[in-house]
Amino acid sequence: MPLLPMSLSSDVAATTWYHTIDLPGGVVTPGMYDLRRVATKVPIPPSLAGKRCLDAASCDGFWAFEMAARGAREVVSVDLGDPALRDWQGVAPPEDHRHDLGRSRRCFELARDALQFDNIERRDMSIYDLSPDEVGTFDYVFVGSVLLHLADPVRALRAVRTVTDGELLSFEHVSLVLSVLSPRHPVATFWRRDESQWWTPNMATHRRWLRSAGWTITASGGPLFQKFGAFHSRRPRIPRNRQDLIWWGGMRWLGAASQWITARP
Repeated sequence: MPLLPMSLSSDVAATTWYHTIDLPGGVVTPGMYDLRRVATKVPIPPSLAGKRCLDAASCDGFWAFEMAARGAREVVSVDLGDPALRDWQGVAPPEDHRHDLGRSRRCFELARDALQFDNIERRDMSIYDLSPDEVGTFDYVFVGSVLLHLADPVRALRAVRTVTDGELLSFEHVSLVLSVLSPRHPVATFWRRDESQWWTPNMATHRRWLRSAGWTITASGGPLFQKFGAFHSRRPRIPRNRQDLIWWGGMRWLGAASQWITARP
């Protein structure tokens, strides 16, 4: 039985959300990212009827629900529930991240139950561990905003290729500055201040990662901007450093620059 809007609102307010998701009764999750507009601009087929789909590194499940809403026969949502198992720079003390233990699964299950999708399965595993023996193969695969969090994005894309029979859509954060300064040569920024992030590629690097992993690129586009959600304050604070100036001067309102690429194995 679906939750009543009042009960659903209480459950939504009791946790932290990464994705902004429209739920029944006008309930909207206050996510860190609001992908609802950009979902109409990336080239996901309007109908996925009859297809088995994978959302790799799914987090709260926004893209898994998007594929289910487009008629997918089955959707497998893959992510790690334990933050200590993620691909951190250095040695990330697990105690610093215990608040996130199981958070994305709780959000995913709450949203899935509210939306009454009974054809989405959640699997607790790393994108590096994808294989036909573990999850089978898929007609359509979505990989979104995860390569920047990986020490070895090419290894991850190779793993994804082993489970893809059809088409891949990779939608990833990119550096606008590096893309303008070096439109054809692959370059990337290596993160130093955030242990959860490794790379911000230019568009050429994103394309090269896929080719290096054995994919044939069929189309690409961007930049598109992934908007930030209601989790983030809309009231600017007094900038304390250069990062604050960049955030409040542009990123908070424009969103995170991203590129989409479609490819086949």
